[in-house]
Amino acid sequence: MSKADYYEVLGVNRNASDQELKSAYRKLALKYHPDRNPGDHASEEKFKEASEAYQVLCDGDKRAAYDRFGHAGVGAAGAGGPFGGGFAGGVDIGDIFGDLFGEMFNMGGGAGGRGSRQQRGDDLRFDLSIEFEGSIFGTETEVKIRRLEPCGTCNGRGSASGRGPSICSHCQGRGQIRYQQGFFSVARTCSSCGGTGTTISDPCQTCRGETRVSKELKLNVKVPPGVEDGTRIRYAGEGDAGRSNGPRGDLYVVLAVQPHDFFERDGHDLRCVVPISFPQAALGADIEIQGVDGPVALKVPEGTQSGKEIRVRGRGVPVLNSKGQGDLVVKVVVQVPRKLSRQQREVVNKLSEMLSVENKPTSPSLLEKMKDLFN
Repeated sequence: MSKADYYEVLGVNRNASDQELKSAYRKLALKYHPDRNPGDHASEEKFKEASEAYQVLCDGDKRAAYDRFGHAGVGAAGAGGPFGGGFAGGVDIGDIFGDLFGEMFNMGGGAGGRGSRQQRGDDLRFDLSIEFEGSIFGTETEVKIRRLEPCGTCNGRGSASGRGPSICSHCQGRGQIRYQQGFFSVARTCSSCGGTGTTISDPCQTCRGETRVSKELKLNVKVPPGVEDGTRIRYAGEGDAGRSNGPRGDLYVVLAVQPHDFFERDGHDLRCVVPISFPQAALGADIEIQGVDGPVALKVPEGTQSGKEIRVRGRGVPVLNSKGQGDLVVKVVVQVPRKLSRQQREVVNKLSEMLSVENKPTSPSLLEKMKDLFN
């Protein structure tokens, strides 16, 4: 069976730089490595194929030979590849793959290498529900959060005697245990110390050697004007305390804005629907509505059609952390009476007859009567 083109295996073009080759191989190795796909023969073959392609193309001389003669130009590589002994004499496996496997086996945030026991604390999330008006004008509230604090009994050292941690005898302080897998040197987090490289022989009775305890505390949260549903406010250093007095994580307050009975937000604009009568739409009118920030004078032009939107500048939502403010957009809807008295019906019928005559002006006296009836 013919072998696949090395460039196609890595998914790069023939002019790819060394860094592009390395990046492409790293992605494939992380995806198909046998440790991540135990028992998956297909993934193992893809991993071998990608490794073989990279070992040829990362070497300038072998790449030049491959570009000129194809698989025949790299001889032993085409026959045996890195798993058949073809590269045993010419390529330092550790140099090629060392950084890759350091990344592969430490993606979960483990200490890796000779890391310190001191670690940064986790970030926390707190969901805060606020009223609609609070999102417009800003608000301030006190919340209760639970987070990890340095243990007061051992002062965050984890040991009852105060001596602190000692070097892990299992990994000799490296935080990792290395073993050979074929040509590869694979590192795994030490199970005895959890990757910290240290252990505590006399753990504190309060924190059991964890150096931190869970506590509930109050925090004042200030919400600026102009926030919207889903806005995240970051409070640096208000998350969990780090292990062994390590730096704190951050706190993220995620806002949930309650809906309003009358207004609806559209970006920085506020929208609402206001009913008006037929005489107000036909003759025009000056009306007043209650805005979110106080009374709003609204001018309804003569001949306004139902569904028309009237924009009031600068009466919307403030721009978050900036100057400026959106608009208030009022949609007017002409209300039709559900039931008419006999007198009202006579007036409407007469108006209908008059309006049906093309280009004939409507009697002002009749419109005045209608305005009185419907108002």
